[in-house]
Amino acid sequence: MTRPFRRRILYLPGYDPIPPRRYRELYRREGADQARICGYRLEPADRGDANGFGWAVAGQFDTRRTHAEFEVLVWSDIVQASMGQSIASTYLQLLRTAWTYLRSGALFRLMRLRRGPVLAALYPVVVLLGQLLIALTCGLAAGLAAAWTLPGWTGLALGMALAALAFCAVMVMWKRADGRIFAHYLMHDYAFAARDQGAYPPALERRIAHFSDRVAQVLQGDWDEVLVIGHSSGAYLAVSVLADLIRAGRLPAHGPVLSLLTLGHVVPMASFLPRADRLRRDLHDLSASPAPAWVDVTAPGDACCFALCDPVAVSGAEPETRHGPLVISAAFSESLGPERQKLLKWRWFRLHFQYLCAFDRVRDYDYFAITAGPMTLAQRFAGRRHSPARIAHPFGRPVGRA
Repeated sequence: MTRPFRRRILYLPGYDPIPPRRYRELYRREGADQARICGYRLEPADRGDANGFGWAVAGQFDTRRTHAEFEVLVWSDIVQASMGQSIASTYLQLLRTAWTYLRSGALFRLMRLRRGPVLAALYPVVVLLGQLLIALTCGLAAGLAAAWTLPGWTGLALGMALAALAFCAVMVMWKRADGRIFAHYLMHDYAFAARDQGAYPPALERRIAHFSDRVAQVLQGDWDEVLVIGHSSGAYLAVSVLADLIRAGRLPAHGPVLSLLTLGHVVPMASFLPRADRLRRDLHDLSASPAPAWVDVTAPGDACCFALCDPVAVSGAEPETRHGPLVISAAFSESLGPERQKLLKWRWFRLHFQYLCAFDRVRDYDYFAITAGPMTLAQRFAGRRHSPARIAHPFGRPVGRA
């Protein structure tokens, strides 16, 4: 019997405090839908490499059998540690983040690049300020009502106490509702990149080094392809992981094919900041290297990403000899059916995860065929050109300039 095509996937999530189990459940649920739509077969399988958290899938694509093993490269503990535990800390993050983007000029360059994700980034700022205003109004109303009821110092003292109590109660109510509003969560996300003005904090640098070691270990295995996937903020972390690996000369001469798939990237939110020299250098060096094959997928329908913005070019990191990435669109407006589009309308956060989900009318982007199918990333997109709407004008600081 012919040996199945063997792939090892290392998945780097975005800024997500939730443990990685949900990525397995999402893959199984959405993979079953995509297999039914496209006519191939996906089934759970046993993992041969049990390191880290992951899952395995066996595929049947016409006459070709496949075996794919996933591992989530976890940094949710770093995310959790970066999220302020108090309401006051969120508002301090708001002030610091706004000042960083305004003072550096990064906000204005981002607005010239794509207004959609900038407006999405302003969403938590507007909502948090709105919540603060409503809480202040409620507190003032409660205080005035108490002061009006009782005369003299007694009314004044009671009014001040009730004003503070009403203000705190409303602010706590907003915080508890953040599971539906996402204002605090998104503020933590944007503040994380801006905290060190684009430089990686020490804890994240150590985790990137660990991830590079993990990729190097996997490349010693008996795989046909090792596929690194970075989603959202995980896209630029994946770039740094592989750039470190390549600069250190750790790619085996006769090992598996190494590929990189970046999805829904937000690279400019970090690379446009003044101390993001490390990231800009990583973008430059990875693009200049013939390995890995790199495909970048975004969609104009995803308001939380920088759709069709070439992450290397717009960051001012273009090398003299360029090998990647190939920039293509997932084209939500064409690949999602009318019912699903209606269901997902205004659900920005869910649309940002659509790259990991099933499509009604598959074009050349099929997440499950890419991860579990019998072709490498380079084979699947051989001959494919950049999407016509690709943005490749430099907006960021050139490599080597602070």
